[in-house]
Amino acid sequence: MKKYLLTLISFIVGFCCLTTYNIIGAKVAPDGTLLEPFYLIPLSYIFIFLGIIFGIFSLFRNPKRIR
Repeated sequence: MKKYLLTLISFIVGFCCLTTYNIIGAKVAPDGTLLEPFYLIPLSYIFIFLGIIFGIFSLFRNPKRIR
């Protein structure tokens, strides 16, 4: 479990960013500008991508050390 901890944390943060974006939603200000937390979408994509990369590295990491 310890070797998948970084992968799990990255996925959790990525999905939390997407969930937070959907909960907050978008609002239109009185002057007609759109107020939305758009930064959460690319941030979630980055964390999910990092989780995939960390998962691939942890799968192919050799647990036996060469002496």
